[in-house]
Amino acid sequence: MIKKLFAEFFGTFWLVFGGCGSAIFAAGIPDSGIGILGVALAFGLTVLTMAYAVGHISGGHFNPAVTFGLLAGGKFPAKDLIPYVVAQCIGAIAAAGCLYVILQGAGAFTAEGPGAFATNFYEMAGYHGRSYSMAAAFLAEFLLTAFFLIIIMGATDKYANGKFAGIAIGFALTLIHLISIPITNTSVNPARSLSQAVFVGGNAMSQLWLFWVAPILGGVVGGLIYKFLLQRDSEVVD
Repeated sequence: MIKKLFAEFFGTFWLVFGGCGSAIFAAGIPDSGIGILGVALAFGLTVLTMAYAVGHISGGHFNPAVTFGLLAGGKFPAKDLIPYVVAQCIGAIAAAGCLYVILQGAGAFTAEGPGAFATNFYEMAGYHGRSYSMAAAFLAEFLLTAFFLIIIMGATDKYANGKFAGIAIGFALTLIHLISIPITNTSVNPARSLSQAVFVGGNAMSQLWLFWVAPILGGVVGGLIYKFLLQRDSEVVD
């Protein structure tokens, strides 16, 4: 169990450091920044790389919503739920702390404006001046996390080609970010949202509930959908 928890710690650390770090340091550079596409790829690549690095140790959740979803889908024991979520949150906060120290090294940390320090948000004008309502943000986070769980459970099913599971899951997270960065700055991961909000405070903390409730509910529904509607009990023989 200790090795599993360290795997979740390092996997979630890498997700936050790589994904949020790319948004903080590289997305807004004039003429040469990576933009939304680059940030989306960064998040997908963090999961893809860590899925192959430590996925065989812990299952490669790196996300409380995934852990809840796999529990609902019958693929994870309830006794390990809290330790996994704690390890993920600690890893995420540690990564955000490192990002904060690096950013402070340039005197560039700010808590002002929507999405500051890669935080999630709703009902604040973000990309292109659009402001999405709480209901819209909730629906987006719910649906995207539900489909994320369906993809995770399908890609890791015993009848699927498990060698490519990490690729499918990584690209799924990339697609999720391409859709929802303009809506909420993309959470689908309560630990990732918590880690950035801790350092920004204010609206980021007061809105944090949505980025826990919607992804976890979505993860649970996605896990249940796969378990009861899609999962095969035995291999089909023609």
